[in-house]
Amino acid sequence: MFAKLTIGALFFCLLTGIAAAQIPTAGNVFFGYSYQSSNAYNSGGTGLNGWNGSLEGKIFPFVGIVADLSGYYGSQTIAPVNASVHEYNFLFGPRVSFSVGKFRPFAHALFGASHASANASGFSTSDTSFGDALGGGLDYRLMRIVGARIQIDDLQTRFYNGTQNNFRMSLGLVLHF
Repeated sequence: MFAKLTIGALFFCLLTGIAAAQIPTAGNVFFGYSYQSSNAYNSGGTGLNGWNGSLEGKIFPFVGIVADLSGYYGSQTIAPVNASVHEYNFLFGPRVSFSVGKFRPFAHALFGASHASANASGFSTSDTSFGDALGGGLDYRLMRIVGARIQIDDLQTRFYNGTQNNFRMSLGLVLHF
C-alpha cells in the first residue's frame, strides 16, 4: 500500500512539473484609455471613448498569446435620433515583440467577437459579430516592471450585415512580469 502511494505521489509530482513548464513564465498586463472612430451605425462615423485592457503570456521569447478586451461609449445619430451607443470587443491572438533598450515594439493579429448596442427614446437594438484587430504599438519602460504603451489598430467589425473598419488608439500603463 505504501509503495503504491509513493509511486502515485512521485507520478503526481512529475505531472505537475511538466504542466508547470507549459504555463507562460513571462508576459504583461495592460490597461488604459482608448478611443475608437466608429461607423457601425452611420457612414460618417463618430468617436467613442472607453477603455482597453490586455493580458499577454509569452510562449516563445518573441511570441506571445494575447487576450484583449475593450469597451466604448458615446452617442451617434441614427436616422433623425441621437442614440446612446455601447460597444465591447473580446479579441484573442498572437503578438510578436522584441526589446531595444527601453523600447519594445510589437505587432498583433487579434480575432474574436464584438457586441454593439444602441438605445434612443425607448428604442433599442443590439448585434454581436465577428471582430478582428490588426495593428501594434510601442511600450516604453519607465521602471523595471512598469511601462507606458501606445497601441494603434484597425478594428474591423461586421454589425448589422455590414463591415466597419474602425481606427482604435489606446494609451496606458503596462506591467511586465
